[in-house]
Amino acid sequence: MPHLHLEYTANLKDLNADVALMRLNNALVGSGQFGAEFDIKGRAVKVETFKVGTALAERAFVHVKLALLSGRSPQIKRQLSESLLAVVKDLCEWPAGVEIQLCVEILDIDRESYAKATVGV
Repeated sequence: MPHLHLEYTANLKDLNADVALMRLNNALVGSGQFGAEFDIKGRAVKVETFKVGTALAERAFVHVKLALLSGRSPQIKRQLSESLLAVVKDLCEWPAGVEIQLCVEILDIDRESYAKATVGV
């Protein structure tokens, strides 16, 4: 735990997903909220088909979703959200003339129903 999902639109050509995931994972490790770096599972999805609003102007988005076990305070969740957003803001040179929305969402996973096993160690 946690699970980090990064979605970004295909028109963000300078966004390097591997670098983004490493930087986001490092921010999570640095938060001190998680037991082992091995527990952080990040993945990135480039969204090829998307529409932001209804205008014809070119737009884009980066959306980070962090799912973690329930029980953390709203203050801790806010700190995590703000630290991840700071990383996202600095991921790349954003294209000129494109309106880009950068978002972070924190989701609780029900602690009682979550199951996990590690194999191959």
